[in-house]
Amino acid sequence: MFVVTLAADTLWLSPPVVTDVDAICAACSDASIAEWTTMPAPYARSDAEQFVRQTVPSGWADRSPTWALREHETGPVLGMIGLMSRDMTAAEIGYWLSPAARSRGLMTTAVNLVCDFAFRSDGMGLERIEWRAFVGNRDSAAVARKVGFRFEGVQRAGLMQRGVRRDSWVAGLLADDPREPADGWPG
Repeated sequence: MFVVTLAADTLWLSPPVVTDVDAICAACSDASIAEWTTMPAPYARSDAEQFVRQTVPSGWADRSPTWALREHETGPVLGMIGLMSRDMTAAEIGYWLSPAARSRGLMTTAVNLVCDFAFRSDGMGLERIEWRAFVGNRDSAAVARKVGFRFEGVQRAGLMQRGVRRDSWVAGLLADDPREPADGWPG
């Protein structure tokens, strides 16, 4: 798969690079990120190095792209967003945002950019994007809902986090779904 950057007025999405390792390590050491992700905890510099040097390039090669969120092309990493290929027409989206960058609409913009790219025929040509999060991750759910993901239910013991199975929320967005907040989400 070709590598692509995506941009909006206030946001730049590009693959993370080696010079981002320290910023990624600092952000992923935050307890609020560890609570809701499957990343190692504690998160070490070697984890960030492996992510940038191995995980990201192999993902791009295998239709599972990852982008760093920045406020401008040369800005520091504020978060990460990626798609994990399920098959040629479906992928799962995942994202995190550093605490200092939250509540500004950056992740909603990023999810929209990534979904637009993923559904385009000259992008990835996907038909479905799935969102999953541990039950209770209301911040992630709020972003997915704003973008138009439809809540599909609770998957019992649906995700593994550092050796422990946890229940997960599941939602989906189809290429022709309206991009407006959907009803039916947990309160």
